[in-house]
Amino acid sequence: MTFLTILLQAAPAQPAGSGWSMWIMLLLLFVVMWFFMIRPQRKQQKELEKFRNELKKGDKVVTVGGIFGTVAEVSDKSVLIKVDGETKLRVDKNSLVRDFSDTAQQ
Repeated sequence: MTFLTILLQAAPAQPAGSGWSMWIMLLLLFVVMWFFMIRPQRKQQKELEKFRNELKKGDKVVTVGGIFGTVAEVSDKSVLIKVDGETKLRVDKNSLVRDFSDTAQQ
């Protein structure tokens, strides 16, 4: 054996780092993910729920399927929307996604 191999075998192994640094990085990753992904999604869901609960006659809405209409009647779980002329559709409140009452349509 050479002198170098004896020194390498005799030298104590350096610790690869404490376990705390790994936990801190995982916690930091979770906080960043919550701040940029989960928090905005919850806020958007609350705004959508508020919109659906505050529907009233005359609001202009769009369904998930892309049907534009004006609210004609609101009940607990469904909404009657006027689509074109006297054509009316009854849809579930959960299928309404937008309110275009404030914006001008072309």
